[in-house]
Amino acid sequence: MKFVDLRSDTVTEPTPEMREAMAQAKVGDDVYGEDPTVNRLEELVANSIGKEAGLFVPSGTMSNLVAILAQCGRGDEVILGDKAHTVLFEAGGISALGGIHSRQIPNQPDGTLDLLDIIGAIRSDDYHYPPTRLVSLENTHNRCGGVVLSAAYTRSVGDLAKQYELKFHIDGARLFNAAIAQGVQAKDLASPADSVSICLSKGLCAPVGSVLCGSADFIHQARRIRKQLGGGMRQAGVLAAAGIVAMETMVDRLAEDHQRARLLADGLKHIPGLILDPGTPHTNMIFCGLTDQIRLDGKETAERLSELGVKIGVVAERRFRLVLHYWIDDADVEKTVDAFRNVLA
Repeated sequence: MKFVDLRSDTVTEPTPEMREAMAQAKVGDDVYGEDPTVNRLEELVANSIGKEAGLFVPSGTMSNLVAILAQCGRGDEVILGDKAHTVLFEAGGISALGGIHSRQIPNQPDGTLDLLDIIGAIRSDDYHYPPTRLVSLENTHNRCGGVVLSAAYTRSVGDLAKQYELKFHIDGARLFNAAIAQGVQAKDLASPADSVSICLSKGLCAPVGSVLCGSADFIHQARRIRKQLGGGMRQAGVLAAAGIVAMETMVDRLAEDHQRARLLADGLKHIPGLILDPGTPHTNMIFCGLTDQIRLDGKETAERLSELGVKIGVVAERRFRLVLHYWIDDADVEKTVDAFRNVLA
């Protein structure tokens, strides 16, 4: 059975063009800075978001971890939203490996952090408190429904960070989705930040990796931390080659994923027993849940859908996330709607 896998855009496989590029990649020892394909990828991603330099790392989790470790010391504090990926899904790495305290404030429904909440979370210079060093945003914001943060809002946080002499990081795992959805350049969303993490292995379809971007001085420090974490990958051009193809062929077509997400949402919203979150989808994610009339819980619903060839993500007892990506076509959308209709009938 061919499955329609909507659990995440991390399930994407490399395209034939990526596989060919990987097979033909020119490589060297990246820890020595001698892998030409890695160097090209780092430059390509950094230029695309208006930063001086980039650093290829194995994962988005490592990218965020390196960014925070490079800008905070042990006992320092980073201000984060309480629904941030770093808070929920990165195994507490900043605390376990960096001794860095997270100051969690509420994410608003639109994914933002209220500016007054950020100001209120900044510690005074008192030896009872950990020093505030960094504020971090996520764009698009996963657990707030795949919502996008605007360039104007991001600038306002950047201005606030400068006013209080803080560093500013953006977890931009899906930053290109945010740019495509708003019809702006990714560099407009990234420009106020000192560091930005870009994921290649989600909607961009590369098999592995993220690129952390910032100033040349910042990336010099980040490279040392990547080494400490075991992220030096030697002949990594075999992987970076797929990332180059992703950057060159996959960014603009993210609009197709957004369009199919809207098409899927239009089909699901008419199914009794299923209720979609207001405004969903904002990008390539649909969030929805079961009404009280449905006796099945989320796990049981997902299991029955899987029997019909559709895999979805269960994010709460009666709540789901469906993520559109390159390997989902119009027929898969129809199959998903039919499967939901059959299971919830």
